[in-house]
Amino acid sequence: MAHYPTLTETVLALRNGQVSSEDTVRSSLERIDELNESLGMFIHVNSEGALERAREADEQLAAAASASSDRSELPTLLGVPTALKDGHDVAGMPTTFGSLISRDDDGEFPIATDSEPLAQTLEAAGAVLLGKTQVPELLLNCYSENRIFPPARNPHSPRHSPGGSSGGQAAAVASGVLSGAIGSDGGGSIRIPAAACGLIGLKPNRGRVPSNDALSNVGQLGVNGPITRTALDAALLMDVLCSTPGHTAIHRPVTAVPERSFTSVVSRALAGDDPWGDRPLRIGVSTASPFEGTYDIKVSPEAQLALAEGVRQLRALGHHVEDADTSYAPGYADSFFKLWTTAVGQVPLAEGQDSQLTGLARHFRAAALDRSAVDLADAVSAIRVFEADTIAQYAPYDMILTPALAMPPRPIGWFFEGYDMTDPEGAEFDYMRQCQYTPYTSFVNVVGLPAITVPTVWTQPESGDYPGEVPMGVQLVGAASSEAWLLALAAQLNPPTDPPSA
Repeated sequence: MAHYPTLTETVLALRNGQVSSEDTVRSSLERIDELNESLGMFIHVNSEGALERAREADEQLAAAASASSDRSELPTLLGVPTALKDGHDVAGMPTTFGSLISRDDDGEFPIATDSEPLAQTLEAAGAVLLGKTQVPELLLNCYSENRIFPPARNPHSPRHSPGGSSGGQAAAVASGVLSGAIGSDGGGSIRIPAAACGLIGLKPNRGRVPSNDALSNVGQLGVNGPITRTALDAALLMDVLCSTPGHTAIHRPVTAVPERSFTSVVSRALAGDDPWGDRPLRIGVSTASPFEGTYDIKVSPEAQLALAEGVRQLRALGHHVEDADTSYAPGYADSFFKLWTTAVGQVPLAEGQDSQLTGLARHFRAAALDRSAVDLADAVSAIRVFEADTIAQYAPYDMILTPALAMPPRPIGWFFEGYDMTDPEGAEFDYMRQCQYTPYTSFVNVVGLPAITVPTVWTQPESGDYPGEVPMGVQLVGAASSEAWLLALAAQLNPPTDPPSA
């Protein structure tokens, strides 16, 4: 497998004049042309606009070089190609949310006239937005398949899913099209595809990232964060995300807040200066899931292997790793379902337009519309009790270690296997399989804590039609606002980024 430049390497090469933005962007566009038909990563590519922006970036870089000015003052991502998932508005590009209901009266997908805050943040940082990437309908699922575009596929095993809802983003990074990308995560949508594709995926703390944060939705679940090949790259993107122009992060009770940038904290950790000081971390290991009791949750041999390797590496670093006696009260699955599906009920649809939805989205919408305000309020109250209880159980530890996923990447179509995607009769089966595949992600959104997924092994799954080894990893859940610690530890774990046969 070829070495793809990391985000940090790309930034340095651009600033040092080793490469031009135009050549870098052209390389990414050529790779999209080569791979997109087989991997379904991009649903829209703005080649001309990207090349124009790249040439503008090259002019800025050249001006800084000729003036011998401090290049550290340049925008962080100046000239770096990236993309956004098809749930974010970017001026001049279509936004479909992976759904037929987004079409206008002429059957066309509307072109955004304004960029939303996340796109503005990336543009202000100098990034070149190549286009939009594939998502599930309305960003609801942990796989990236919908009724409009071909499914996104896992670059390491194209018969299998890269996960979701940021599946197109993760596939683009894993295949070398992008050196880094931003995902959104309301129930695991950064961590799931990152884990499935062998990448680093960080879900920041609730309130940490100013743009498009969880405080704007009823469940306070979603937040934007990085998907990269290295922890240092993720730290760089966190520095960008936390400097959203015109926006301020919501202040929360926090611990382990870096006095410096995330990038400097991780760089110092790689040099041996741990942000947690001269002591081992206390890390609790748990395979308990709040979905147990509602669904049959099983940890596959591949997930167990990845967890065991994570434990081994953490102990080798000198940390105290022990089993954590965590448990979750019944009722989480029901309360989370009510929060997760409410947004679908808020989508304005014309009469009969719900027939354009997938069966799962139709089921979610019907459940939301049938729910009373009191039922929703009761679910929110139950979730807040769950949040307080979980944080109390985690308090004795610096971090909690879980499997990233319960199984290896799932085959395309597996989640609704035996049903047509448009059939609501298969919705409960589909949702059950999603919970069984990702039993350790959504509750972290509910409690608002930061979490990172890190690949630890490449393994040949015992069953299934896999062409070779696939990545499996672990999740680390940190204390409030401890993203710097999570990134520093992930960097020290030195995760494998390529198959051992590469």
